[in-house]
Amino acid sequence: MPEKLIEIKEVALNNNCPECYNTKGLHLLFKQKVVETSFYKALTPEIKHELNCKTCETAIYPEQWTDDIDRVVDYQKKVFEPKSPFTKLKALSWTLIISAIAIIGIGISVVVAL
Repeated sequence: MPEKLIEIKEVALNNNCPECYNTKGLHLLFKQKVVETSFYKALTPEIKHELNCKTCETAIYPEQWTDDIDRVVDYQKKVFEPKSPFTKLKALSWTLIISAIAIIGIGISVVVAL
């Protein structure tokens, strides 16, 4: 199952891009991992971030970061508040749970009736 990430927050940075040296193009994007199966959908506490330059359309990897970019990214990671993790059961799960309870209830009533 491929990893699915949803975008939570995008922050524009005023630092120089290491590739094109433009000060208006850097954007830091925070994403949160989502797990979805037939039974449930869950938003996990796992956070990923990526830095891109919208001017030269380049991904900026941590090896390319200057000390200034590193400090700004560290600050943004500290002030970032992710969405609260949750797990939501889907209809198939609820159907199985209700069916199991019904079968157990029928089984108990049959045993008690004997």
